[in-house]
Amino acid sequence: AYTLLTHPNEEGQREIHWGDQWHFAMSRLVVACRAYGLRPIDGPFGDIADKEGYLSVARSDSALGFEGKWAIHPSQIALANEVFSPAAEEVEVARQILDAMKQAAAEGKGAVSLDGKMIDAASIRQAQVLVDKADQIAANAA
Repeated sequence: AYTLLTHPNEEGQREIHWGDQWHFAMSRLVVACRAYGLRPIDGPFGDIADKEGYLSVARSDSALGFEGKWAIHPSQIALANEVFSPAAEEVEVARQILDAMKQAAAEGKGAVSLDGKMIDAASIRQAQVLVDKADQIAANAA
């Protein structure tokens, strides 16, 4: 969900807001990057001690289509990976989608369903992007 956390008040409590003044600009940045084949990555989050704030911004970035966020301190690396790395379950489903479509193509079918859901060109594209991302992460980890 796209939300914004306020700074902590005197008691350390924060409020959640469902949008912010930068939403339009951030959305435009993602669209411009995609239009030119660039990968949108958000910039730094300066308060390196504020894990909750970093995660909030990163999750909003992800919801808008960003592929990553800067980590300016070692403590932020795991946070960025948590938000922007696909979950193993998502990758497995994506691989199943690609396998089901390959099987359908081999059988001369133009459409296929998996677990009661139709797989179309958009499903295949999303699955391929997710699998490619997981494969890139795995290759860089080795």
